[in-house]
Formats: sequence, structure tokens, C-alpha cells
Amino acid sequence: MVASGRLHTVCDEARCPNRSECFSRGTATFLIMGDVCTRSCRYCSIAHGRPRPLDPEEPRELARVAVEMGLKHVVVTSVDRDDLPDGGAAHFAAVVRELRALQPPPAVEVLTPDFRGDLASVDLVVGAGPDVYNHNVETVPRLYPQVRRQGRYSWALEVLGHVARSAPDMVTKSGIMVGLGETAEEVHEVLRDLARVGCRVVTIGQYLRPTGSQVEVTRYWEPEEFVELERYGRGLGLEVIAGPFVRSSYHAEEAYLRVTGAEDKSAGATG
Repeated sequence: MVASGRLHTVCDEARCPNRSECFSRGTATFLIMGDVCTRSCRYCSIAHGRPRPLDPEEPRELARVAVEMGLKHVVVTSVDRDDLPDGGAAHFAAVVRELRALQPPPAVEVLTPDFRGDLASVDLVVGAGPDVYNHNVETVPRLYPQVRRQGRYSWALEVLGHVARSAPDMVTKSGIMVGLGETAEEVHEVLRDLARVGCRVVTIGQYLRPTGSQVEVTRYWEPEEFVELERYGRGLGLEVIAGPFVRSSYHAEEAYLRVTGAEDKSAGATG
């Protein structure tokens, strides 16, 4: 169904370890604006180089496939498109509008680039009305020069803080990988920063090297350590989902229902 619309999923392009589970549940995270990224983060296996022009039919095709798949919660992410003046924000907004026009409309979660800190681009996406705005900080500030050279930790916090201030009813979300050389205290500091800027949901998972071309894993965190990160983050008022195979879009619908309280209402309605 995805192939019929000439679409891509980050599940396949990034070689996610959960893709078999998610595909079997009828869920996928759509990757828009092509499958070639303008950045070359050292943890990511998505191809980088010169992307192709945007497909103006992609928003409509994605909405069609979402209906065909019967999705109730649609996650949309993208490659970085630093070659575009707005970083692809208008295209993101067009996709969200097509999904919101469906009857009944699914919940829409976007996982956007940092738009190089351009808050006008962020506003374009927010204005289209997604239910969840996700931008991953990915790692601790100290490791940005090694693994995320073309990004800035400050841009990530600015994006999330701006969304939290300008659209307080929108769920803000971020994600962190561990296993790249960070310490527990550095992860705690990131959680404190995310709570400070108004982020509401945080996913934390173990970095797994997609191929031999990416940066190596420095260590594998123990399951008990993920439990401790959840405890610490929830003490800050965050909804933290942590575990070795947790990814930013993993069980996204359940996280959304939990943080909005809809999960409790649904349980009450069924007795």
C-alpha cells in the first residue's frame, strides 16, 4: 500500500528494529519529501546527498494510503531539506491539512527537522493543526559535534519551547538515544531542559548501529537503567517511555492517548 503511493517509511529507510512488529499491527511512520537527506548524522542510515524536487501529489497520496490502511494515528516525519528556503515546512503543513480533512480525521503526529531554528517555518507546521509536535533532541549537548554536526542542541530546544508557548494545547514530544557515550547525569540534564521548555512526552531508546558505516555503540544500557530514567523524568512531570527498543514513533498512539487522558476515558467507556 505504501509503495502504491510512491511513499517512503522511516521504518525501512532507517532500518528500525521494530518494523516487523509495527507493520504487523498496521502502523507505519511516513517519511515525506523523499528518501535523501541533506545532512549526514553519524547515527543515521538514511541516504544523504542532493534530494529530488518535492512531489506536489505526495500530501494527497499519503492521505489516500492512510485511509486505505485504516490508520487512526498517523505519524509523519521527513528527511532534512536544508536545500529549501523553509526547510520543507509548507510541504509538511500540506500533508497535515490533507490528513485533517479526512472523515473521520486521524490523530496526526509530526516529527519535524529543526528547520535550523527558523521559528517561522515551525509556525507553518503548527498552523496546520497537528495533534502532536515531535522534534528529537537525539543526544546530549556534548556529543552533538561528534554525531549531529549539522544540528544544534539550542535549535532543538527553541523549536519545542516555541511550540509549547504558541500552541499550549498541542502535545510536544522529543526523543533521546543512549549508547553514544553519554552519562546518566547528562541524560538527566536533557530531561530537565525538556521539562523547562514545556515538552510533555519523551522517548528514550538504545542506539543500535544500523550498518557498519555509522558510529559504533559505546555501551548497552541495562533495562534497570531505562526504568530509572522513566522514574526520573516522571518526577519532572514528563511522560517518559524508555526501553532498549523504544523509538520516537514506537507505540505513538498509546503515548498520545495516555498524555491527553483519552486512554482513561476509553477504558471507562468500555467498563
